[in-house]
Amino acid sequence: MLCGLKDVGAFASGVFYEVCQGRTGVLKSKQMGSAGWKQALVVGLICAGSQQAIAQENVFAPGWTLNPETSALRFQSVKNETKVESSTFGSYAGTIDETGLATVRVLMDSVDTNVDLRNVRMRFLLFETFQHPEAVITMQLDSEDLADLRDVRRKVMMADYTIDLHGVTSDREAEIAVMLLDEDTVAVTSSTPISLPIQDFGLEDGVAKLEEAAKVEIIPSATVTFDFTFNRATSPAAYQVASAEMEADAGLMDVAMEEEGDFSLEACKGRFKIMSWTDNIVFARGSADLRRESNLLLDSIVEMIDRCPELAIRVDGHTDSDGSEDLNQILSEARARSVRAYLVEAGADGERIAAVGFGETVPVVANTSIENKQRNRRIEFTVVDG
Repeated sequence: MLCGLKDVGAFASGVFYEVCQGRTGVLKSKQMGSAGWKQALVVGLICAGSQQAIAQENVFAPGWTLNPETSALRFQSVKNETKVESSTFGSYAGTIDETGLATVRVLMDSVDTNVDLRNVRMRFLLFETFQHPEAVITMQLDSEDLADLRDVRRKVMMADYTIDLHGVTSDREAEIAVMLLDEDTVAVTSSTPISLPIQDFGLEDGVAKLEEAAKVEIIPSATVTFDFTFNRATSPAAYQVASAEMEADAGLMDVAMEEEGDFSLEACKGRFKIMSWTDNIVFARGSADLRRESNLLLDSIVEMIDRCPELAIRVDGHTDSDGSEDLNQILSEARARSVRAYLVEAGADGERIAAVGFGETVPVVANTSIENKQRNRRIEFTVVDG
């Protein structure tokens, strides 16, 4: 860059050096002819243009990619009025493009509460990750607000963001801090906890299932904090590769936070018990025909069966009390067989799966309302060996 030159020999009078340093008082004392002043003017314009280009440089170019090793995403929940639990997610990827649009994708199966079966409850009962595998957060950062980031290093501002969680898209606002750690590293953090009421994302039923399964009371809101570190891409091409990988899920782990290989006996029993609370195996009205939305959960159960090779399970069918006892018994047996048939066809070992119908004889609640009857129409999984 011309303004970085300090070779005073470039001009016998030292004009170039003095103009680029902005030392006009010194220039006035120089003995220069008209040609020297013309040269000084040209150099001054070059320097001014270069300095303006620096000031207007896009802080987001050529793009930034999230570094998960130095980032953190946490949420806090409260149960039984006073017990605060902090959980994290183990897998997420993100980018900031040259326009300042930040995108972070979170793999919901990677929820980590530090307790294996609690993770399973969060995945299958609350977040229903078999239907909603990821959350996506987008936030538009304003380049004008961050134009002086190199000088101040840290800025706190309000930012609009959109979150897509559990099938619901919500536009919100948060106070964030943006810190330039070095020329190639920027941190974007929540400067205050972000409150996310569960009803805004259709999670009320999930919380009710958690309360029933864990026998606790849960405050219907959570707070989220994040500390994301982004690294500047080495080139526009490198950023495009990273962005494409994120879009293709290459940047996200494809496994939950759980042990590899076969599950322990305790883990197996706990998982099948949790599957009985999901309420996501549904049939056509008055029929044993599985509805398509049941498939995703049943596919997850096939994997569990495969990873519990020492256990046999029983598929239990239950109905409400509408209709005759005999018809309800027949219907419950047919529905249990239908689930078993799906599991076997999907690859589960049929020798370890039985199907039994209980009709209306084992309600979990009284058949006194539409909601209660819906709860009683269910499929449960019982471990019969081990």
